[in-house]
Amino acid sequence: MTLRSITQGLAAALLAFSGALAVPASAQIPDNVVEATLIPGWRMDSGNHMTALRLRLAPGWKTYWRAPGDAGIPPQFDWAGSDNLLAAKPHWPVPEVYYINGLRSVGYDGEVIIPLELLPEAPGEPIMLTGRIEIGVCEEICIPISFNVGADLETAQTAPNPEIARTLGRRPLTRDEAGVAAARCRAAPIDDGLRLTAEIDMPPLSRDEEAVVEFADKTVWVSTPNSQRLGGTLTLVADLVPVDGAPFILARSDLRFTVLGGGQAVDILGCTATS
Repeated sequence: MTLRSITQGLAAALLAFSGALAVPASAQIPDNVVEATLIPGWRMDSGNHMTALRLRLAPGWKTYWRAPGDAGIPPQFDWAGSDNLLAAKPHWPVPEVYYINGLRSVGYDGEVIIPLELLPEAPGEPIMLTGRIEIGVCEEICIPISFNVGADLETAQTAPNPEIARTLGRRPLTRDEAGVAAARCRAAPIDDGLRLTAEIDMPPLSRDEEAVVEFADKTVWVSTPNSQRLGGTLTLVADLVPVDGAPFILARSDLRFTVLGGGQAVDILGCTATS
């Protein structure tokens, strides 16, 4: 693998920074807030390529999961400049939940490895990966960071990278693995959108469970859900509000629920109508 470039820029009120990185693929922001490294990975039996982005954060700093919470900055990946790439799928490891000044955020501190599964147009050919990644990092303030990443990913490496493989083992459980018997939901109109009530029949993960509700249409804001556990049922109530105030269609298949607790997570796609 030949690393072509990793550059990054940081934007905050009165601060700007950009830089270019040489081999190895490593980049640092001023004051060492975060270091970004691309792990080459391997070509899988399926023909896909598994690589990963490693983020090392300075003490006290955090970055965000795909659904960042009340005050977080959602990560964005743009691979438009790549060659021989149909799609790139992040495999997010189980995140942590943080409360700062009464606001909830979901993400990571210390070090996080985010595996990226790349689907090539031609499975037997190298992938020329070119992307722009935008993340947020927070301590007492939140700073948006963007960096460009580029790499030539060859087909010869077929042995799994141990660090990436371990991270893939820390993924959320599926509904079957977690023993989810059912996920039901209903919606009722409110002044500025819809109020969603979901009932999930599943064993508890811990005494202090948290939940995240996501909706496929990212122009619709989703509140942090209120959650209540009664025996084998976890009930979630969240508001969905379109940012432009326009009416929207709530398809149950476009909902995603993540239950967090005890260092584990459960990923639940969709729900059925409440009878």
